[in-house]
Amino acid sequence: MKTDGGLHGIGALARHTGVSVRTIRFWCDSGVIPVTTRSAAGHRLYDARALARVELAATLRKLGLGLRDIRDVLEERVDMADVAAVHARALDAEIRALRLQRAVLALIAARGTTTRETEMLHELARLSASERQRLVDDFVADSFGDVTDPGGIGERIRQVTPALPDDPTPDQLHAWVEVARLLQDRSFRDRVREMAVAGAREGNAEGRPFDRERGRAFAVSVSEHAGAALAAGIDPASAEAEAVIRRVLPDVEPAGRAAVARQIETFTDARVERYWQLVAVINGWNAFPSTTPAFQWLIEALRAHH
Repeated sequence: MKTDGGLHGIGALARHTGVSVRTIRFWCDSGVIPVTTRSAAGHRLYDARALARVELAATLRKLGLGLRDIRDVLEERVDMADVAAVHARALDAEIRALRLQRAVLALIAARGTTTRETEMLHELARLSASERQRLVDDFVADSFGDVTDPGGIGERIRQVTPALPDDPTPDQLHAWVEVARLLQDRSFRDRVREMAVAGAREGNAEGRPFDRERGRAFAVSVSEHAGAALAAGIDPASAEAEAVIRRVLPDVEPAGRAAVARQIETFTDARVERYWQLVAVINGWNAFPSTTPAFQWLIEALRAHH
């Protein structure tokens, strides 16, 4: 119904706006759309301003705003830009959650998991960014809180943490789940603490073959020579291994090899190396090959030829 005074009945208002009569009536009862006046028979009548309010309310509702926010915007009690900003942030959070859910489903579909593994995967994956960071912070505080090891493992883990992106690939999600398990593993925490304490104690001790200044060059040498010997199937106790040792550690005499083997063993751990490989996957860095087997081969060779 439309009156001569330009007023609309609720049915006409619904046809003009595409909003159902039931919804308009509910909005009226909720105070979102006030009735302009009533007919002699008591029917609700609305003017052009009410029509515009219904159209705006419908748009805001589609954007996810609740009735309280819609009413505040229509009454100009809050700024539309502020309300939009809040809801945009909420939608961002929802989108991130949906992307994680999609990654979880893609991972399950691609690799297959048991019911228990699926539950764990979902539980760890749905942690917020702040909750994931708290997991890392708790690991750091528990493992290195009272250890000062400039340049050592504790400092590196403090500075370089896994940062799962908002739209992770299945590989990144799988890597995060594995990292989360490591961070909560008591034996892993004890092992990295042992390495940090040893590094802090030894510092830059003279003769240390893998201190901060020479560590990279030493690792490259081990990978090149000991890695090649391992790949060639050379026995660490064989005579050929002696030549490899001298190429990697030319300044270490046989009498000192057992001590050097202990030093290297302290800082060689497949799980720690795996942690860094997983962080690289999560953070989108280039992958790097495993060097732990080469170091383990060198340790055995040093012990066999001291």
